[in-house]
Amino acid sequence: GASARACVVPAVAMSSTRAVLAVFEKYQKDRVTFVQTVAELATRSQNIEVLQSAGVMALLRPLLLDNVPSIQQSAALALGRLANYSDDLAEAVVNNEILPQLVYSLSEQNRFYKKAAAFVLRAVAKHSPPLAQAVVDSEALDSLVLCLEEFDPGVKEAAAWALGYIAGHNKELASTVVDAGAVGLLVLCVQEPDLNLKRIAASALSDIAKHTPELAQSVVDAGAVAYLAPLVVAHDSKLKRQVCAALGQIAKHSVDLAEVVVEAEVFPKILTCLKDADGLVRKHAATAVREVAKHTPELAQLIVSNGGVGALVDYVQETEGNNSLPGIMALGFIAAFSETLAQAVITRKGIAPLFAALNEEPEDHIKSASAWSLGQMGRHSPDHAKAVADVGVLAKLVQVHNSEASSEDLCKKCKRALKSVVEKLTDLKALDKILQEPNLPEEIVKFVLQQISKVLPNDPAGRHDFVTSGGFAAVQQLDAASGSKLKEHVDVINSCYPEDVVKYYSPNYSKELLEKLSTMS
Repeated sequence: GASARACVVPAVAMSSTRAVLAVFEKYQKDRVTFVQTVAELATRSQNIEVLQSAGVMALLRPLLLDNVPSIQQSAALALGRLANYSDDLAEAVVNNEILPQLVYSLSEQNRFYKKAAAFVLRAVAKHSPPLAQAVVDSEALDSLVLCLEEFDPGVKEAAAWALGYIAGHNKELASTVVDAGAVGLLVLCVQEPDLNLKRIAASALSDIAKHTPELAQSVVDAGAVAYLAPLVVAHDSKLKRQVCAALGQIAKHSVDLAEVVVEAEVFPKILTCLKDADGLVRKHAATAVREVAKHTPELAQLIVSNGGVGALVDYVQETEGNNSLPGIMALGFIAAFSETLAQAVITRKGIAPLFAALNEEPEDHIKSASAWSLGQMGRHSPDHAKAVADVGVLAKLVQVHNSEASSEDLCKKCKRALKSVVEKLTDLKALDKILQEPNLPEEIVKFVLQQISKVLPNDPAGRHDFVTSGGFAAVQQLDAASGSKLKEHVDVINSCYPEDVVKYYSPNYSKELLEKLSTMS
């Protein structure tokens, strides 16, 4: 009997232990189920508000410190998805004092948790400078930079992504990322074999370089350009997007920085990207070309010598909307520097696609860029001006200038382009045509008339044609007040003709004849 009782006691104790452990196991299973379900629910936008109003933040917060790693990771993932959704939810992550816990855990947890924690920091930082500043204030930068040295490429990628989002907002935040020692490690990440890591690291370097020449210089000093430049011919389109963007963000700031990009033998390789199947690769490549072209005649000439004009003309012809803008501007920058460079654009049939953009693009800022670029092409000499006038650009500039739908900036750009081309135009037919455009504003009439008054005295054959076309009669119809500039130009034009001809075409001539007839009868 005694031995039987002795067996019962351990059995009862074991049963009791199992019962107690079962409670803990159930609690753990329930936590796993809860946190995984919330993470799953957070992937769908319609659930977000319900989760928030149910107090999900306060429930997830303690789970970040759970003793079960998978629960910690799922809690971080759920928080990241919530914060990613809106700045309000990102704000809630900050207000619930979740960031310090994440930062604390970043330095000592396993790689899966590090990825999830970096995802939360990125999701908070992306929304606005104040939220990115909150991430910086939580002392996350040092931990994120340390993650760039991890062996696991996924951890490095998550950290680089978060650092890129912080740096992207403004120069102050980008400077904090640089000061934390991120740039050199990001350049090492560009050299890693992992494709995703290369992309994100190039993107982060671009986000740092874009703000100021000093920040771009810090990227250059870390040796980034030498590793980015060869990647413009990579097979992966998403990588090429980021690489072309980064090179453009470096080149845009100064001649010296543009020359660093050029010396890395980016040309002519980057021009092949203008034909890439991926629209964003094409756009970022065109932007990089523009950022180099704008600085000096020598850099513009280098682009021309490498076949850049033909590639840009094709690009503008094949794109539309905002994608065409960098190509339109690049052609304008090249043409602006000299007669020779402008002629290179004209010879490669650069006028037609710009005229088409001025004619067909619905957005005013693209029309403005086209008008500006056409003005840069036509302003160098009579030949340049005639090439622009011959395809009907001047009449179109007048129409766009006069349109009530045109913005103030577009009107200014059209007027400036007209003035710069007309001042070089010696083709009387083209000047006559523009003078007879309906509803020509007086300010434009003035400089068209001034140019006619310069050309007409030296063009005997043109004087005859100017009369038969109706141009001369149109001049007589103008309301030119005595002593005005307009009157001066009209007088110079009239001095090229006999008095009888001037009288015949004056508005009062028929009235005077009728009065003579009346007095005769």
